[in-house]
Parts: sequence; C-alpha cells; structure tokens
Amino acid sequence: MKHAPVALFVYNRADNTRRTLEALARNTLASETQVYVFSDGGKDEQSWQQVREVRAVAGEFAKAFATFQLVARPENIYLERNITEGIAQVFQTHDRIIVLEDDIVTSPYYLEYMNQAFDLYKDVPRVMHVAGFTNLALPDVPFYFTPHMSGWGWGTWKDRWNGHFRHYTTREEALSGLSPDDLDRIQYGGVFRCLGSLDKRPIPWDICWELAIYRAHGLCLTPGRTMVRNIGLSGGTHFQSWSLLQWYEFDREPQQQPLPLTKVEHPAEDPDIEAQFAQAITDWGIRYTILGKIVRYIYKKLRP
Repeated sequence: MKHAPVALFVYNRADNTRRTLEALARNTLASETQVYVFSDGGKDEQSWQQVREVRAVAGEFAKAFATFQLVARPENIYLERNITEGIAQVFQTHDRIIVLEDDIVTSPYYLEYMNQAFDLYKDVPRVMHVAGFTNLALPDVPFYFTPHMSGWGWGTWKDRWNGHFRHYTTREEALSGLSPDDLDRIQYGGVFRCLGSLDKRPIPWDICWELAIYRAHGLCLTPGRTMVRNIGLSGGTHFQSWSLLQWYEFDREPQQQPLPLTKVEHPAEDPDIEAQFAQAITDWGIRYTILGKIVRYIYKKLRP
C-alpha cells in the first residue's frame, strides 16, 4: 500500500516553513511520500511579499519527496478554509492523510509512525485520529488512546473525516444535544477550556473535529512521547521572550527513535493517563517562574 500523503498548510512564515520542510525531508520515508503544500494568499502587499517568500522556500524542497505539488491560493481564504478545502482535495485521490502546519518540526521517524498507525487501525473505525503530539512524557508507554485530539502533526482516514467532520458556524449548533456532563468531560472538568474557541469567527476546524470525535465515541491514537514539536508558539521562538516569566511544560524535542506500534483489538482510554492529561493541560500547560507568579497575581488583581 502506498504511504499516506502529507498536506502542509502555510501562510507567511518563511523561516518556520523552511524548518518544517527540512525536518520532514529528513524523515526515513520522505523520498517515498507525496507532499501537497497549500499556500494561502496574502491580505495586502506586505503579506503578499511574505507569501511569495514562503512559496519560494517551499519550492526548494520539490525534489526531496516522491512528488511535490504547490497549491497557490490566488487570494486569502483564511486558515480554516485552506485546511478544510485542502483536506477535501487530497481525499479526492487518497484514503488517508497526514496534516502539518508550517510550524511543526517532526521526528525523523514521524512518517514511519503515522503510516504504521494507518495500516494497523484502518479497520478499527473507533480509532478516528492519529496524533503526532502528546502533552505528556510517558517513557514506559509507547502509545495510548484518548478522546482528545491533538492538531499538531496529525492524520486521519477519509471515511472517518467525511463521515463525521462538520464545520460548525455557531456555538449553539456545535453544542446541540450535548449535556452539561458532556461539556464537563470534553473540558476535563474545566481545566481544558477548549469550548471557548466556539466564540471565534470562523470557528476553528480543530474544535469541530474534537466534537465530532466525542460525538462518535471515537478515540485518538497518541504517542507516549511526542513525535513533533511546535516551533510557532511565539513566532517560532519557544517563548524565549517570556522565559523570565513562564514556559510551556510540554515544549519538548520530538523523539529521535522509532516508535513501534501494535494493534489493540479493543482500544479504550486509560483513566490514569486521562488524569495526567488533565493535570498537564491546566493553564494550557503554561508554568510560571516566581517572577511570573508575582506578575500574574498583580495582573489578576488589576484586571477589571
């Protein structure tokens, strides 16, 4: 079976795009992988200049993969449309997809991991999502299952996405039929305030997919140690400008060894791991230095 294609979504960050493609090109299966780069258009002349720089950078990697196609949007259609329409385009000719954005640096064994997961679980419909990222660091757990999806370097199958994904337009539509207990479970007792995204316009694709998985009682296969790193949390600087005040607990280097998988006939979430996730995601994983705690305390006191 052919390897899953990669859909990379980019906009105006040339340096991040270069680092993302450099890491992807170092993957063991890079030369056997089809890559689609969906480049959104600019909003004004300044952003168009940045977009042209990104497209030039992307073109430098055209020979690093089995095939390489740059889909250059003629106008700015915004992230949500770029991703959802790009996924739909890839699914016209493929039955699985790996989705990256322009700030995801992958392990050299990331593509191996993703393709192995796709092959092992293609006939286990409850597994709806394969994550490349985990908020946790579980040295003795190679992989686990959770209802929570991670949108940093992920993948899915055509039947799961087409059968369940719906891009909601209002909070009321997104939460229709869900009980207060459902909302509490989705937000891990309130520490994972993901439903706040439903007030954005347009509503982000990832909360829609999170809700789709929850409604379907689906699970996400997730590595015990992260296979990707997000370099775009603060313009690609990993919050260096805030290092005196705070850091991200889950900002870790991706694993540099293969992550072997096995097939679990009846996958299920692990309550102990779910409890660890709830602890890790508290305050979105931000941890504060003593100075940061003082500044945060003063800010909360002064905030109207």
